[in-house]
Amino acid sequence: ENDLLAVYTSPDKESGRGRAITISPVKSYAMGHDLEFKQPVTLRNPIVQQELSKLSPDVIIVAGYGKLLPPEVLRIPAYGCLNIHPSLLPLYRGPSPVISSILFGDKSTGATLMLLDEGMDSGPIINQAEIDIESKDTAESLTKKLFTLGSGLLTKYLNDWVSGSIKPHPQNEALATITRKINRADGEVSWTTSTDNLVRQCRAFTPWPGLYTHWNNKLIKFHEVELAK
Repeated sequence: ENDLLAVYTSPDKESGRGRAITISPVKSYAMGHDLEFKQPVTLRNPIVQQELSKLSPDVIIVAGYGKLLPPEVLRIPAYGCLNIHPSLLPLYRGPSPVISSILFGDKSTGATLMLLDEGMDSGPIINQAEIDIESKDTAESLTKKLFTLGSGLLTKYLNDWVSGSIKPHPQNEALATITRKINRADGEVSWTTSTDNLVRQCRAFTPWPGLYTHWNNKLIKFHEVELAK
């Protein structure tokens, strides 16, 4: 059995036209389970790093944090920082692996449990698991599946990692691919693209940025697209 010392997540932010304050699902979970949580703007702040160091964690688990951990943080835990990444690394490093796997029409993808280094998703791999991408999967549904898969890897291999009974293996840099950050403008339909691409874009951009177009000065959003038979 392992002790959870604290949870780190992103700060609250304003969203929507009313600029309502929204909290991350991680914070919501922590509050509901009486877990200590922290929301630093950056982990590069020396004071934040000192507070984290005082917790004396044996290992730090990262999942969907969205920021590179600075070297000072990587050095804190005795057994390193482990990351759950929603792709079969070295494929689809970077910020949009799930969206990319759908956009490129992949038939399968997976989750990787890895040891973080100073690069972007470039550290050695502890283990991986693969699943099929269903024809109706969206980025939202597939993300849930992949992090469930990844949490299973963590549960299975964490104690073995700490005990030293398993060793990570380096990624094949020759096979590495990098994804880019998706912007709102990516969701606007290009009517010169193929119908197959439109279907994949609708799935890949759900829930954000969504697939949309403008017609007669109106915004039209596509929630589901399929090819007519």
